[in-house]
Amino acid sequence: MVAGYCWKWVSKNNSNFKDIVINNYSAKWNLIEHSQIFLIHPDSVTEVGCIHTCQGLELDYVGVIIGPDLIVRNGRVITDGTKRASTDRSLRGIAKDLRAGKPSALKIADQIIKNTYRTLLTRGMKGFFIFSTDSETQDYFRNHLNNNINKSFKYNVDENGASLI
Repeated sequence: MVAGYCWKWVSKNNSNFKDIVINNYSAKWNLIEHSQIFLIHPDSVTEVGCIHTCQGLELDYVGVIIGPDLIVRNGRVITDGTKRASTDRSLRGIAKDLRAGKPSALKIADQIIKNTYRTLLTRGMKGFFIFSTDSETQDYFRNHLNNNINKSFKYNVDENGASLI
């Protein structure tokens, strides 16, 4: 299981805490107990990896949790860097400008978020499972993927964002 970096790493300072809590599901980020080998460790199902610990690793199948930093509305992918965890270092240099809504920071955050999920979704060589914390996005993926299971997907990117075509 891997996820976008939308949940603070609270178990770093208190191992009794869970980092990712979604309804009845809770788990820790993988960095404390099994670090880089979490994907091959027998207890890996109790942990969730992030982009920083799964780049370059491949699995047969991967489960991807899409956080509130990426939603789909009317077929368009919309990103929001302010929904990332404050412990995410990938946006650290632009955090102030991002909160201020500066276009250059919004564009950089958009690219980082999309790259994060592209990387996470491509860890599974045979396939992937998606869960989105946003119900409309979850429905979009469920409907779009079920209706197009044997088709190749392409992305259309323009000044308004990206969309699957």
